[in-house]
Amino acid sequence: MIKTIKYLIQAIFIYLFFFIGKILGIKISRKIFSFLFKKLGPTIKSKNVINRNLLKFSNNLSKTEINKICENMWSNYGMTFIEYIFLKNLRKSNLHIRINGEEKLEKIRNDNKPVIFVSGHFANFELMSMEISKKNIKLATIYRPLNNFFLNPLMEYLRRNFVCKNQIKKGRLGVKQSIEFLNKNHSIALMIDQRVSEGEKIKFFNGEAYTTTLPAQLALKYNLKIFPIFIERQNDDFFNIEVYDAILPHNYNNKIEISKKLNEVLEKMILKNPNQWIWTHDRWK
Repeated sequence: MIKTIKYLIQAIFIYLFFFIGKILGIKISRKIFSFLFKKLGPTIKSKNVINRNLLKFSNNLSKTEINKICENMWSNYGMTFIEYIFLKNLRKSNLHIRINGEEKLEKIRNDNKPVIFVSGHFANFELMSMEISKKNIKLATIYRPLNNFFLNPLMEYLRRNFVCKNQIKKGRLGVKQSIEFLNKNHSIALMIDQRVSEGEKIKFFNGEAYTTTLPAQLALKYNLKIFPIFIERQNDDFFNIEVYDAILPHNYNNKIEISKKLNEVLEKMILKNPNQWIWTHDRWK
């Protein structure tokens, strides 16, 4: 009962913020919610988790560097949050984004053979699946539902209508659905940077973290290429997407070797811009 009331209060505030953001427009809203998240974020999420994660990332960071990363992360978090209500606008436009490696996406579309896209929670991570699907690549995206059941229907509506129409709920049923989509020549996109209890403990920066092996398993079973994708926010309102070279499953002996390689790629992405990765996930728990 207490949790339900908490979720309801959260939902009321978020729906109110979305309403205000819609009235103010995307440019002003980005500035306002960037500021609000920088101020309020540290009071809501545990600093201990963030600091512990940053120590796993590097034990040579100064207090000033830690504070800068945290401030920039919350700023990006705030802008990404309010951008949900503007996903329809972003879907219709191409002026806010540049894709390096666009020819790889074109080849995937022309080959009409499914692949696996992997990434992490960088910048506005929703835009990656959006841009892939805008290239007319048949795609299904694996997502984790929000715990807040008052908010989740809106998030699912926004993702299904403006990000990628084929949404797969994370879990055992989601694995089955992923295989069904692969059999229908759909590529699969998923985030690989969150802790999964059913995963394998694999090295990630200065520690071991439970890591999903699903991309590796699918790639080995169906001989699928894996394409890592990185997105970076530039000047608040412009994004750069980089499509990495394919990881070929036949170059590896098993799912652990592939998953280790994917963690190494993810590390390089975070090193490229630690300010825009979401450090609030308890990754090394």
